[in-house]
Amino acid sequence: MGKKQTPKSSKKGPEDEPEENAVEKVLDQRSVNGKVEFFLKWKGFTEADNTWEPEENLDPELGSASLEAQKNVKEKPAPVKRKSSTDEPETEAKKKDVTEEPHGFTRNLEPERIIGATVTSSDELMFLMKWKDSNLADLVPAREANTRCPQVVTLFYKERLTWYPGPEDEAQ
Repeated sequence: MGKKQTPKSSKKGPEDEPEENAVEKVLDQRSVNGKVEFFLKWKGFTEADNTWEPEENLDPELGSASLEAQKNVKEKPAPVKRKSSTDEPETEAKKKDVTEEPHGFTRNLEPERIIGATVTSSDELMFLMKWKDSNLADLVPAREANTRCPQVVTLFYKERLTWYPGPEDEAQ
């Protein structure tokens, strides 16, 4: 199925290539920041060596259909080789085939509080939002949170507000 690459030796030479290990089975699947990852059990390794592998590191045959097939059928699927990091990136068509779970306000959950804030590489402020009646938290754009739940945003800033004495306060 998939292959886990581990170096053969510490010597660097043209004949040295990463060793490939076969995947015994796909245990789970998740979506992290819009990227699909598979939880893999490697042949000849213990459960402690199971790893989350991004979809782009595996052959295209190891997709959502493969995970569903393994859940329904206990047969061993054909081996899938892990793609090397030098392979060309996925096409846009392949990326669109992956269905993403709804997140943020699209889940129609009520926001409980803002846990934290961060700025993306494109300089967009994002809030880590905790939802009522849910253990999940999502990054949501601050501009969307400002319009959909202004009280929660205000409370977040209020909790972090620190007052310092001004020069006229120190003179008294």
